[in-house]
Amino acid sequence: MSETTIRRAGAADADRLTELIQASTAYRGDYAAMIDGYRVTPEYVARHEVFLALDPTTDLLLGFYGMIREPAELDLMFVADEAQGLGIGRKLIADMLERARAAGITSIKVVSHPPAEGFYLQMGAERTGTRPPQVKTPWEQPELHFTVKEFSS
Repeated sequence: MSETTIRRAGAADADRLTELIQASTAYRGDYAAMIDGYRVTPEYVARHEVFLALDPTTDLLLGFYGMIREPAELDLMFVADEAQGLGIGRKLIADMLERARAAGITSIKVVSHPPAEGFYLQMGAERTGTRPPQVKTPWEQPELHFTVKEFSS
């Protein structure tokens, strides 16, 4: 897939974001509790920076991310199963980092789904610790940070 459109999500996108999350095979078995009953609401989309990756010819949702601004955290990031390995995740991270840079954000926290840690490390995040087990995540989760760098002239 050579072209991907990235655009800001609107309230009308909330249901399709929820569908993408619930369809993710990365959250089966031991990790199913993380998304059990989870919904992306129109209020979430309005409150946070949520951006979609779409196939421009079909409007097919390929993935998305949701970033909380204060303090800066990558709260959600999902790539559709059928779009895995196509560079969609890389495009979403690059978009997030560029938007953060433009907003003057210098660091973005990520509490990762354990199998996704390697992806974030490849994208330039650094591991800073772990989050202890929680109710829906009864295992430690890798905690990472992206340092948002300024362009050099």
